Amino acid sequence: MTWSTACASTLSSLRVRRRNPFPFDPGFPIDKVIVTALNISTYSWELGTATEALLELYSPELSVFGDSPFEAAKNLSTWSILPHALAYAAENIVIGTGPNALSDGDGAVGDPASLGVGAVLLGKVEGYERFGAAAAAEYEFITQGAPRAWNGAISHRVEYVELWADFIYMAPPFLAYYAVETRNITLLREAVYQCQAYRQILQYNTTTADKNFEGLWEHILGPVKNDPGLWSTGNSWAAAGMARVLATVMKAPAFPSSDDTEAQEIANWRKNAVKTLTDFIKEIVDGAIGAGPTAYDNKLIRNYYNNPDIFGETSGSSLMAATVYRLAVLIPDVFGNDKYIQWAEGIRTTLGGTFVNADGTILEHVDRDNGTVRPAVNPLAWTDVNPWMTGSPEGQSFVALLYASWRDCIYAAQCWND
Repeated sequence: MTWSTACASTLSSLRVRRRNPFPFDPGFPIDKVIVTALNISTYSWELGTATEALLELYSPELSVFGDSPFEAAKNLSTWSILPHALAYAAENIVIGTGPNALSDGDGAVGDPASLGVGAVLLGKVEGYERFGAAAAAEYEFITQGAPRAWNGAISHRVEYVELWADFIYMAPPFLAYYAVETRNITLLREAVYQCQAYRQILQYNTTTADKNFEGLWEHILGPVKNDPGLWSTGNSWAAAGMARVLATVMKAPAFPSSDDTEAQEIANWRKNAVKTLTDFIKEIVDGAIGAGPTAYDNKLIRNYYNNPDIFGETSGSSLMAATVYRLAVLIPDVFGNDKYIQWAEGIRTTLGGTFVNADGTILEHVDRDNGTVRPAVNPLAWTDVNPWMTGSPEGQSFVALLYASWRDCIYAAQCWND
């Protein structure tokens, strides 16, 4: 039995109590996209990304992009049924120990943490307190047990120091959320610092010859999977993760302080953190937009920005567009203009169209029958030069995140529905 069948009654009930999650037509069958994402996700980071997509789609008030997410989370105990995202998380979290406190990370520090926000929220619901305890164990390993780079960046791998851009979507958003949950301003500072530390090491050092790539990040620095390429999805993981940390800093209620001086210091730090994270995200987004025509193929970002001989793909393109929509609402003075919104609109409308496959056939980017998004990057082999045509679990969730962010951008009157 597929997950979508098993939870059909939950989904039906939730649609009654929530406004229609799909009020606008993006040009492709978004409802089928998310069902496919849920049915093919198996690895810890895929499950965590799908959980976040469900949260933003069906329970936007609980997402950090909601108006008052931490206030909304206080009311979870009054809900008669679990929110869609939390039902999915409860079904897929496998409580363990150490780096695998929330799921088998297969040697990764960051990947299980992608389920952390879902675990924290579940822990607020009677009968699900064990998930809150598991989230605490995950936090403890990440901050106290994982190896670190020379500048304090927490390794994405357990056995050796290796930094992956992907980590920024997995661990810092969880640490930031857990910081607010536990009223721990020191931990919130750590979550922001991890973004700074990763940028310090992974940001690409451009030369005169490749100024177009300024601001973008290399994928992996380390002894085993080293990948200095400017991977599309890696940059999107980083930008989207920092957007979640940014939203958390902005939406968090006031932290406890011993006196007015400390309260003012915290307020000043939060103001500076907002600017710092906004600048870091803008660097990556500007790098994506300004990379030049050779970085694009059929209006999609190529799998590697700096390799003009490989295909344009839907995964990294969709998540970067989703990030732009979110920032247009969070920081409209910077991102709420045509330069950014029209770029994201270009990705969205491309997904609603067709492309010519390698064999000459014309295919829909999003299959109308089953919601499969294509061409994607091979989700387990990012350097594969062959397009992935059968559905990337993370890529499917990225398109769901794109839809949720576009929908909310329309509700905020920063975007439009053509």
